[in-house]
Amino acid sequence: MPLPTPAPRTPMHTRRVTYQGFRRDDGLWDIEGELHDSKPFDFEIRGEGHWAADEAIHHMRIRVTYGEDMVIRDIAVAMDAFPHGPCPSILPNMRRMVGEVLGKGWRQTIQRHLGHTDGCTHLRELLYNLATAAMQTRAGSFAPTGDGRPPAHLGQCVSWDFDGPVVEKVYPMFFRWRAQPMPAKDS
Repeated sequence: MPLPTPAPRTPMHTRRVTYQGFRRDDGLWDIEGELHDSKPFDFEIRGEGHWAADEAIHHMRIRVTYGEDMVIRDIAVAMDAFPHGPCPSILPNMRRMVGEVLGKGWRQTIQRHLGHTDGCTHLRELLYNLATAAMQTRAGSFAPTGDGRPPAHLGQCVSWDFDGPVVEKVYPMFFRWRAQPMPAKDS
């Protein structure tokens, strides 16, 4: 379904973001993310430089390598275009993500390691959505956990509502599932 016809307007900015997922021959997984910003006209940032129309203002790439356990084994980052001299100074900080899990609490993990001036807004944005691309890449990521708990994506959107028709059809064992309260610990 297309968007409604817009009001008359002038293009001002283009951001392209892509993700690609790969199964490696060594059994690990790679997700590569790329962000590219440009403007359809020449412009200048005072004291920083001049950009021609359609020239990259930001062009950044990330490769995250992880295992079946979703733990990050390696991260590689490239800043091919950036508007300010200090931008690449945060590249070593990206290694802080090695050992972290692509899963629940992902955004908080990114913020803890790369928040504020310890990171780059654009690289954080690439990392935010990289986790969902990783889940889509792993063939088994939507399988039940084997311990009686549902896959992590259930209950996270309208299609995967525990009370909905998709869960009833695809995961009947979790249809209308409710987490059991934790047993009380003996004192």
